[in-house]
Amino acid sequence: MLRTATIIVLSLVAVGTGIWGYQEHREKNAVLINAENSYQRAFHDLSYGVNRIHDQIGATLAMNSRKSISPALADVWRLTSEAQSDVGQLPLTLLPFNKTEEFLGNIGEFSYKAAVRDLEKEPLTKEEYNHLKKLHKQSADIQNELQKVQHMVLKDNLRWMDVELALATEKEGTDNTIIDGFKTVEKKSEGYSDTNVNTFPGQGKDLENKRLKALNDKPVSKQEAVSKAKAFTGFKDADQIKVTKSGKGSDFSFYSVNMRNKNGDEATMDLTRKGGHPIWFIVNREISQPKISLNEANNRAAAFLKQHKFKNVELLDSAQYDHVGLFTFVGVQDGIRIYPEMLKVKVALDNGQIVGVTASEYIENRSDRQLPKPALTEKQAIRSLNSNVQVQDKRLAVIKNDLNQEVLCYEFLGTLGDETYRIMINAKDGTEEQVEKLKSAEPVYDQML
Repeated sequence: MLRTATIIVLSLVAVGTGIWGYQEHREKNAVLINAENSYQRAFHDLSYGVNRIHDQIGATLAMNSRKSISPALADVWRLTSEAQSDVGQLPLTLLPFNKTEEFLGNIGEFSYKAAVRDLEKEPLTKEEYNHLKKLHKQSADIQNELQKVQHMVLKDNLRWMDVELALATEKEGTDNTIIDGFKTVEKKSEGYSDTNVNTFPGQGKDLENKRLKALNDKPVSKQEAVSKAKAFTGFKDADQIKVTKSGKGSDFSFYSVNMRNKNGDEATMDLTRKGGHPIWFIVNREISQPKISLNEANNRAAAFLKQHKFKNVELLDSAQYDHVGLFTFVGVQDGIRIYPEMLKVKVALDNGQIVGVTASEYIENRSDRQLPKPALTEKQAIRSLNSNVQVQDKRLAVIKNDLNQEVLCYEFLGTLGDETYRIMINAKDGTEEQVEKLKSAEPVYDQML
């Protein structure tokens, strides 16, 4: 009897120990997963932040207006502070990374001191401008090295917890891709430490939706909204349909239509209640290998816009992401680009289907304008450009300035070194309204490593 009781007690203890061990294991895994996610976020934020620092320094170099340079340099200072914060969240306490932090600190200190002083009375000197050019080049090198590390992390699904363990146990020979990558970044930064001193145009930051509120079109019913949604998305055989009307707190009244067809593909679309104008839609389905070219996809996008009465638009930009082509169009009036009238179209490259449209800005800003005549000639406007910018193309365009007001500008595409910028000069008074660095193709790191 005693032997049986002992066996039962020992069994219960063993089961309890197993349950406790399993709970401990789960809690430990949860902590490790949370730490890994935090490291991954901080690293990708750091890589993205250095990209933005490089782009913003480049945009500052292309500026010629002291009014524009001060806030641009202040933004560089803010971005470097964020990047330093991201470095501090990585498991690099055992790996010397002080030279990179010092490099970021030097950029931040220089940009801050220049931004807070009165550049009207005390403009950047030639030496400071050359130093800014040097920082731009150096940040490009750091950016490139970080992107290489980022590429390997994503390609090989590397874990930062393994890096921390390798650093703590000094077993760097196991898998030191990340460690070696950061040592290279640190070496680049060390080489620069002795030389260092102590956004598409025309879009408002917030869509006001004033015109969407003030639409005078006749309201459409839910049935009419479904009919329009089917026509836009091509889901004419949809057998599962759900329609939701916007609530009282919405900026304007609209319908949201969700549809599913017999193949299991899903489409979601928002339309204005007044007139049933398409705000946006997206088709969710698996897109296979491309069978049509980007040019053919562009023709499909243009034909779609014409079919659905999006008038007077022209292609601004095209890009390919995996198996999808993304095309950006802007309005045109009297040969002048109207940047606030912007819309985007996504085309599946396997069969040319339109799988997404964003038209809210076009609907919000579409109108027949009384365009003013430029007060300045093209030659006069060019004088407002930085003398180091080589103009490659020019045209008139309407954009929205920082006050969300539409202004007529001369749009100049120019190069500075190896990079291209879009610069908007006010056609009335020569003010430098916007400077934007145009994106270039991403490098293929498999061929660089």
